[in-house]
Amino acid sequence: MKTISFSLILACSAFYCNAQQGNINIQQDEKITDLMGIYKSVNESSSHYRIQVGFGTFREAEILKANVDKDFPTWPTKIDFESPSYRVRIGKFKTQLEGERKLIEVRQKYPSAMLLKPEKATN
Repeated sequence: MKTISFSLILACSAFYCNAQQGNINIQQDEKITDLMGIYKSVNESSSHYRIQVGFGTFREAEILKANVDKDFPTWPTKIDFESPSYRVRIGKFKTQLEGERKLIEVRQKYPSAMLLKPEKATN
């Protein structure tokens, strides 16, 4: 009797638990896309503090960047050319305090690292 009633309850619950399917229609103001574009362009051109880890020839900078990518995989790294050498820089820090805190961490691996002030954006 228990197995029959259990089977009946199980069958009824399976009938009511079928997944529902439907369509979702999201209506969004077209200005939101424009605002997102403006937001992205402002963030790309905004200045950040960065940490310069080292510099040298292009090949030396590539090797250094590969090492930095292994040591700090979640931080953005970039090779910048400033005549006459290539410079490896990491991070994008909004405040000087945040940059200085991260600099302490970076100097444990790269003692000659230095914090760079943001360059003023010219439009």
